[in-house]
Amino acid sequence: MASSRTILRHTYPLGFLLPALVIFGIMFLLPTVTSFWYSLTDWNIHADSVKFLGLENFRELFSDKKLIAATWHTLIFSVAATVLRNLLGLAIALMLHERIAGRNVLRTVFFLPYVIAPIIIGYLFTAILQPKTGTLNLFLRAAGLATIAVDWLNDPRYALFSVIMTDVWRTTGFAMVIYLAGLQAIPRELGESASIDGAGYLLRQRHITFPLLAASFNINFILSLIGTMKVFVMVLVLTNGGPGYATEVFNTYVYSAFSLGRYGYATASNLLLFLAIGAIGIPLLRYLRGREVEL
Repeated sequence: MASSRTILRHTYPLGFLLPALVIFGIMFLLPTVTSFWYSLTDWNIHADSVKFLGLENFRELFSDKKLIAATWHTLIFSVAATVLRNLLGLAIALMLHERIAGRNVLRTVFFLPYVIAPIIIGYLFTAILQPKTGTLNLFLRAAGLATIAVDWLNDPRYALFSVIMTDVWRTTGFAMVIYLAGLQAIPRELGESASIDGAGYLLRQRHITFPLLAASFNINFILSLIGTMKVFVMVLVLTNGGPGYATEVFNTYVYSAFSLGRYGYATASNLLLFLAIGAIGIPLLRYLRGREVEL
């Protein structure tokens, strides 16, 4: 009797987990596993049957100059957006961690863009960045800076930069919240003791705050890196990969292949992105975790 109660006690929580596990298996694990198979086939909208091709899709991928350009743009976008959102998020968090008037209101204001759907942000900035009627260029001309009032989304020299800055504007508030949580976990006594010993503000940040913020930095950095490598909606709405292929990123390349009905090839492209994120993210996470400092 006792043994049956023990078994029931251990298996009882599984009843609550089972629905979530079933949904996760059907919606994520099954498509992931089957994608490995379809990436090796000629599955497309015109085929009467699916034929096995082996690594032919991957050979075509690595020889496609358009994909090479898309990969390069993705890396530029990922590195630039990750660095900028973390620098700005940390700076804002340090400012709003101090006891200043209206800091709770300011925290809400900075975080608000993150809760707005990316597609809405994209359409909003499409209007703001218009060359003639956009708010940004109207402001620049009114300020006597007409020489830098350029066509932000249709000029290949500025299009990718414009997309990066739009994404940074949207996501910096999330980084700020993570850093604020880390700052609030640091005992104020540490900074006060260092201040009494004569340590200035910058010295306190360098030797106390920043080492103890390592966990928050790791979370922000990894989430930013993964999210930016998968960027899609912002690019699609703002530039659709243009002008030409100036802002083509990996996911817009995959989208184009799916739009053409080349499902097997598109699946291989998506699988390549999945493997690239894993190859970069997992070793980087292990390295960063090793540098965390415990309170």
